[in-house]
Amino acid sequence: MRHIDDIPVADVLSIYLDAQLEKLRDRFKVDGESEDTIPAIRKFKKRIERLNAWWGTKMLGEVNGEACRSYRKKRRNRGGARRDLEDLRAAIGHHAAEGYHREIVKISLPEKGEPRDKWLTRGDAAKLIWTCWRYRELQKKSRRPTEDVKAPTRKRPLRHLARFILLGIYSGTRAGAIAAASPIPAVGRSYVDLERGRYYRLKQGSSRTNKRQPTVPIPSRLLAHLRRWHRIDPDAKHFVEFNGKPVISVKTAFKSAVKHAGLDPGISPHTLRHTAATWLMQKGADPWQAAGYLGMSLEVLLHTYGHHHPDYLSDAVEKIAMRTPGHERKAHVSGAVSGAVIPLRRDNP
Repeated sequence: MRHIDDIPVADVLSIYLDAQLEKLRDRFKVDGESEDTIPAIRKFKKRIERLNAWWGTKMLGEVNGEACRSYRKKRRNRGGARRDLEDLRAAIGHHAAEGYHREIVKISLPEKGEPRDKWLTRGDAAKLIWTCWRYRELQKKSRRPTEDVKAPTRKRPLRHLARFILLGIYSGTRAGAIAAASPIPAVGRSYVDLERGRYYRLKQGSSRTNKRQPTVPIPSRLLAHLRRWHRIDPDAKHFVEFNGKPVISVKTAFKSAVKHAGLDPGISPHTLRHTAATWLMQKGADPWQAAGYLGMSLEVLLHTYGHHHPDYLSDAVEKIAMRTPGHERKAHVSGAVSGAVIPLRRDNP
């Protein structure tokens, strides 16, 4: 076994890349030739490539806080640097777990940015769904290069997103489990029990990860949609399909839908999960139950979405403005505490 001063970081990254690609190919049902058609795989490979360009010639023993901070400065983007360094940390952890080194190597991560508070209003959601349903593909009327006039066709390339959005908003489920949602139980699918109204979000045959995907009851409004979709096409293996096939990623189509709907270009598929959490808080849902339904920790829910709850800081607001009973008042306490200068009546000595 080599000492960390003799192990190039490039070797650590290479071993991790091979191990992860095998898992990703199995997850997305692709081989080495077609793996680059999957955005998640392309992004992962790009991150490893970026890490290797900076760290590859260094030895594992050179990885320390100062080196991590230098990488952060070079990367400039704090969030991007943190994501890259998380991969480096995972690669080093994998290397140690495989028994290739014993020494402890620590990664210093940049601080997390403030959580995004981007969500859809009910009007925004309705507009986005309606846009997906009505939008028709545009094509040139003529093949002549000098003519650029386009006309709508009968193709509806965004309609499948209407279902995706409804599932995302009313269940708060992550994109992968939405794409895998199926009325038929099978390995690799997130089973939706239409009879009992239960959504088994964790794909059958998959192991549990830190990203919680608990089984949850389905809201009546969403369940009605799901049952109707199944009646319309009982042979469909997934609720969200495009040209008869399950979707792998909707990021490109979603971006197009957001643009055509005239909404904030920063809205992404993950915004649907933010929206579900926000709506639950705005409706005054019990935080413990809301966290369980969404599959997130209570701490994350309260930290990120708690301010939307109608009871947020209500006790503090009530107490700060509460008048003190007469027998407890003290002459030296001024009404200025409440923000207004209120003269106190003093008894003559």
